[in-house]
Amino acid sequence: MGSREEILARLRAAAPPARELPQVRHFGERFSDLPARFARAVQEVGGRCVPLASLDDLPAALEQLEPYQAAARIASAVPGVPRANVRLESVADPHELRDVDLAIVPGELAVAENGAVWISARSLRHRALPWIAQHLALVVSVERLVNDLHDAYEQLQIGGGFGCFISGPSKTADIEQALVIGAHGPRSATVFLIG
Repeated sequence: MGSREEILARLRAAAPPARELPQVRHFGERFSDLPARFARAVQEVGGRCVPLASLDDLPAALEQLEPYQAAARIASAVPGVPRANVRLESVADPHELRDVDLAIVPGELAVAENGAVWISARSLRHRALPWIAQHLALVVSVERLVNDLHDAYEQLQIGGGFGCFISGPSKTADIEQALVIGAHGPRSATVFLIG
């Protein structure tokens, strides 16, 4: 037996006995008011949460949003946005989205624990859109609000292509703790929580 095999054999012999993994569902805090906790988490990560009674209220709520008022180019993957003037279905190259002022994107799931919203290729043709736009608006149903990431991963259907969590606007900080919002992505993020 060579030295490599001898070392590996000794490591295997010294390995601790196998143990069953713990039930992770017993970890973490359970929130009694998911929408309130979600709104607070979104604010904590630099975003804004706007609760709406129904999707029909979205156009009026957008009119109150400063990035919507000032936007020249609006791309919406959510139907029914009156001023959306970037037709995503006709965009062949994502580079054409480089000057989008506001992107409005549907979320599939929202996490109260950290204010994250899951987006995927199922509802978004160009995955560059949430990062290339100057400002971001996410639209998600309160019925799709879960307590924590453990709950989220139990509901997600991973494996169908692109998907990710977005939590607030783009941000970065250096060792001196100088926080910069919008350094490499959207300068603002608003989540419209419907229902």
